[in-house]
Amino acid sequence: MAHLRRREFITLLGSAAVAWPLTAHGQPRPNIPRVGYLFSLTEAEGRHLWEACRQGLREMGYVEGRDIFVESRWAEGRYERLPGLVAELEQIKVDVMVAAATPTNLAVKARTSTIPVVFVAVADPSRAGLIASLSRPGGRFTGLSLLTPEMSGKRLELLAETVRGLSRVAVLLNPGNPSNSVFLEETQAAAKKLGIELQSFEVRNSQEVEQAIETAIAGHASALTAFDDPFIHSHRGRIVALAAQNRLPALYGTREFVDEGGLMAYGPNRPDLYRRTATFVDKILKGAKPADLPVEQPTRFEFIINLKAAKALGLDVPTALLLSANEVIE
Repeated sequence: MAHLRRREFITLLGSAAVAWPLTAHGQPRPNIPRVGYLFSLTEAEGRHLWEACRQGLREMGYVEGRDIFVESRWAEGRYERLPGLVAELEQIKVDVMVAAATPTNLAVKARTSTIPVVFVAVADPSRAGLIASLSRPGGRFTGLSLLTPEMSGKRLELLAETVRGLSRVAVLLNPGNPSNSVFLEETQAAAKKLGIELQSFEVRNSQEVEQAIETAIAGHASALTAFDDPFIHSHRGRIVALAAQNRLPALYGTREFVDEGGLMAYGPNRPDLYRRTATFVDKILKGAKPADLPVEQPTRFEFIINLKAAKALGLDVPTALLLSANEVIE
């Protein structure tokens, strides 16, 4: 009996040893840091980017619930929701906040004054007033910018190589997104060097999207590009369909447009940018100050061509472009 009781005791103790962490796992402990993630996209559209953030943490050795707690908030493409979501993350006392896109970071800046912030996919953090400079941010913001000086020029060059005699390009932009003004300036400068005329159209709702493309066709635009923006991204299906219906070659900033049937996409590899936020989170949690962490720019770009869309438009994509693409969809 004594032997049996001893064995039962050891079994019970072993079960308790296994069960205790599971119980504690679901209850935040004061010594485990909490990181808040704020997105302007809808959760459905940004789920792969959110997963890239979490993958980065795992690569840094963090186990959720054991070493770190993460909280995500989604504005669902509605910028007016951002201040309330920032307040939610502030209320649960996150140690670091990761904020995606320019409007999100401006909302964070306006609402909080002490939480360290890692930004991602911000076109020009200096012009947005988030940092003093890329090398010495100087405040509580640092992270990964979206724009590199040559990106806008590269997009126009790719269009010019694809569409012979390209002279006029229509641009879709959201005036409510400060980063779009940065993209427009960069694109205007690139267009001037290439001798291309730009027609810019502000779009804030689905009706303006349709009107913009109708006006672009009436104005004899020979190609289209759309700037990176949550609203524009959420209407990508309609934009791609209208461009196809009007036989308007288009180049976009993200592969999701090509997945919808668009002609081409060129831009930073976004999952890679979001994955890299983990290195900043790790350094800040270990005591580094955002002011001392240089801002990083995109290092991986992707160029995707949809040959099916090219054929429908009657375009013969040069072999050199096909060879330079990361992916060619037959």
